[in-house]
Amino acid sequence: MAEKRIIAVVGATGAQGGGLVRAILSDARGGFSARALTRDVNSDKAKALAKLGAEVVAADIDDVESLKRAFEGAYGAYCVTFFWAHFSPEKELAEATNMAQAAMQAGIEHAIWSTLEDTRQWGPLSDNRLPTLMGKYKVPHFAAKGAANQVFTDLGLPVTFLQTSFYWDNFIYFGMGPKKSPDGKLALTMPMGDKKLPGIAAEDIGRCAYGIFERGREFIGKTVGIAGEHLTGAQMAAALTKALGQEVRYNDVPPEVYRSLGFPGAEDLGNMFQFKHDFNEYFCAARKLEVARALNPALQTFDAWLAQYKARIPLG
Repeated sequence: MAEKRIIAVVGATGAQGGGLVRAILSDARGGFSARALTRDVNSDKAKALAKLGAEVVAADIDDVESLKRAFEGAYGAYCVTFFWAHFSPEKELAEATNMAQAAMQAGIEHAIWSTLEDTRQWGPLSDNRLPTLMGKYKVPHFAAKGAANQVFTDLGLPVTFLQTSFYWDNFIYFGMGPKKSPDGKLALTMPMGDKKLPGIAAEDIGRCAYGIFERGREFIGKTVGIAGEHLTGAQMAAALTKALGQEVRYNDVPPEVYRSLGFPGAEDLGNMFQFKHDFNEYFCAARKLEVARALNPALQTFDAWLAQYKARIPLG
């Protein structure tokens, strides 16, 4: 039996990376093994991955040499950053640059970079439809990911750019789920009007990434956009109503109201939703359901995701 090729997964204890590690390990007949990169190899999540059969190694995305050592001998690398740990586009770009350089130095044959659009390409900073944040960004948590695409390209890395979508898991972990209105009724608040929001189960991002690695060189040099479904706010509220057994209304608010809600990242997310609203035709077309399903035949719909996770959604 041929020796399995190693895929080194950054952020292996996170949503995307964890999904990829589990996808690799669940395919006993597949041609890959999983090397899970994490800062803390003794964390409960790291131990759980080791128990499943992953090789767990310590790596720090702020340290190129640490990453290079962790990438050595691997065929593929999954590169991802987590903006919300620090809220700094500059730090995120530096982390992406470290991963790209380490992957190049280690001789990685196929890297996947989990990215998003640099929304400044759709309008200059002087375009005030979206307020400028931090002096030079429109959607900070998108911008550095999009800007980092060029870093991977300039190094000549064999890379696939994976454009992700809104995690439905945000309804559990990010405080974005239904909240009780003053009248006691639940409401899902989003500034999306009647436009569709591409969404996906976080676990499916990892499964789609595995599908890309399985296809060999087919997607190298290409951008692949994925989603599980494209749904309006009203459609998501209706699905939540059915799953939770109590009415959930869709509370459509203007983006400026969402930006003023005061929680960390509210301005960034308000701009993000407005970008998805204003450029909806582009944004949905860039995330094709049939592509995601071809890569991941087990792709979940929102209803299927809700059936599994509805009890974990906090109803504030």
